[in-house]
Amino acid sequence: MPNVDNQTIELAFIAVAALALILQTIFVIVLVSTISKAARSTLDELENLRSSVMPIIYNTREVVARVAPRIEEAADELAALTRSLRAQTGDVQLAATEIIGRAQRVAGRVDEMASTVLDSVERAAEFVTGTVAKPVRQASGILASIKAIVESLRTAEYSSHSQAPMGRGPIDHRAGDKDMFV
Repeated sequence: MPNVDNQTIELAFIAVAALALILQTIFVIVLVSTISKAARSTLDELENLRSSVMPIIYNTREVVARVAPRIEEAADELAALTRSLRAQTGDVQLAATEIIGRAQRVAGRVDEMASTVLDSVERAAEFVTGTVAKPVRQASGILASIKAIVESLRTAEYSSHSQAPMGRGPIDHRAGDKDMFV
């Protein structure tokens, strides 16, 4: 083995260090080129995405710009409609309360009138019953008495002749008694 001195060892370390620096440089260059290629492809994809998304964003902005005043107008109209409905609801409630009050007053009057008419009809019925029915009963009783008298006279006349007229049988006095009772 040859004699290795310090200079040779130093030279070997420097050569190994230089080789390591060259390898690191190559590695860094490869890494940078790979990253730059990836960055370029990512930028290309972002550019493609941007080119497809930007028209949508611009169209959306235009639509929002066109629709925003209409939405504000619709919101204002809706607020005005709500205020109007509240006022009309109050008016309707007031009118309904008034109509209900009037209907209750009319119902009270109709009830009072119906009660008055029914009371008058009842009094008239009592009057008719008292003034007409009593004389009718009395007349009926008088007629029943007259009939009974006539029948008894007739029976007495037939008994005195000993023969009853042809086609007639004896008279049943009990049948006439039913009509006499009032």
